[in-house]
Amino acid sequence: MSQYERIIETLTTLFPVWVVLGTILGIYKPAAVTWLETDLFTLGLGFLMLSMGLTLTFEDFRRCLRNPWTVGVGFLAQYLIKPLLGFVIATTLKLSAPLATGLILVSCCPGGQASNVATYISKGNVALSVLMTTCSTIGAIIMTPLLTKLLAGQLVPVDAVGLAISTFQVVLVPTIVGVLSNEFFPTFTSKIVTFTPLVGVILTTLLCASPIGQVSDVLKTQGGQLIMPVALLHVAAFALGYWLSRMSFGESTSRTISIECGMQSSALGFLLAQKHFTNPLVAVPSAVSVVCMALGGSALAVFWRNRPIPVDDKDDFKE
Repeated sequence: MSQYERIIETLTTLFPVWVVLGTILGIYKPAAVTWLETDLFTLGLGFLMLSMGLTLTFEDFRRCLRNPWTVGVGFLAQYLIKPLLGFVIATTLKLSAPLATGLILVSCCPGGQASNVATYISKGNVALSVLMTTCSTIGAIIMTPLLTKLLAGQLVPVDAVGLAISTFQVVLVPTIVGVLSNEFFPTFTSKIVTFTPLVGVILTTLLCASPIGQVSDVLKTQGGQLIMPVALLHVAAFALGYWLSRMSFGESTSRTISIECGMQSSALGFLLAQKHFTNPLVAVPSAVSVVCMALGGSALAVFWRNRPIPVDDKDDFKE
């Protein structure tokens, strides 16, 4: 790698540090990050999806067809294990209706781009991680509103159609634009993708800090009771994703599925909560989840980075 690329990679892998700094800034100096409100927040999230699309080609989707079992297990982990965990934790801990709805909503969101960075750090399979994120992102148009309606509909009114439309606009359209740009303008795209990971990390940090800043008053008074259920959701998802995967897959693939299961687009959950629920408390679990997801995933990635992959590790992914 060139010196420029090494600097970009170093700044990218320091992702958890930026999240911590952004969280502290959001809590104690909310005015510094709350300018990233709904419209700008939507644009930032859309750009994240666009930058993911720029790394994909039609061949990547063909690889999904060559790995239906591997990608399918990741998809089920994202949309079966995580939502059920969110529902069970919310009901067991008897959270209030808006907070329970917010926890369920964020548990039904697709994989986030940060999972690809964490997979890279953990020595997992980055190509598989990107494919799983892509598949869960496309699936989110149906799965996120459907599961939120099924699991939280008895708590508060859920506008499933509105959730689906917003997910389509913010998630799928930018991703498709990115894929098409990569396919038809590869020379231009190749120049852009050298710095999009760093831009993605900066944007993700802002998308973490802004929700924290917008609900900082609530976090200062009720943050303690929210940290446990949200942290429990992520820890359980990481653990179940890994150990269930180990029954069928090798170490590298199991690490990838674990990270995909435990890290989702909490920023999308925050945006959907703001746009489609009248009670502002619904957005609070997503704000807390942004931090728990990023810190938990990056800590796990660093832990795994120091544990080598076995030489005879089972190869579950066909290039």
